[in-house]
Amino acid sequence: MYKNILVPVLIDEHHDTQASYLAAQALADEGAKFTVLHVMETIPTFVASQLPKEIMDKSWHEAEKALKQSAAALPGAATCLESGHPGRFIVDFAKENGIDCIIIASHRPGIEDYFLGSTAARVVRHAQCAVHVIR
Repeated sequence: MYKNILVPVLIDEHHDTQASYLAAQALADEGAKFTVLHVMETIPTFVASQLPKEIMDKSWHEAEKALKQSAAALPGAATCLESGHPGRFIVDFAKENGIDCIIIASHRPGIEDYFLGSTAARVVRHAQCAVHVIR
């Protein structure tokens, strides 16, 4: 079905990426390209300026390592670690890289999502390709 699939993930102990990876494999054409993406929220400048560079670098390297470990469950997947606003970055990344399908996990929406919105909701509303939401 799809040839260029983006799987945005959260890399922490509370989020299981396995369902997203299984869905990506099920929806992929033979020879499809997979990209596993994690977008770290940008730290405000006034906070970042007070943090030692070593801490920032260590945090980045730990996230990169965790992302690669997670993506190993999706054979042949490339990884991409970026910084920015996740909802906007995912949509822009998909457009700029010819992504034809995004597989994104979502929590069950609560009342706060009607006012603030979630990353998955933003991606669904703004992506110019197919989006499959995993719950």
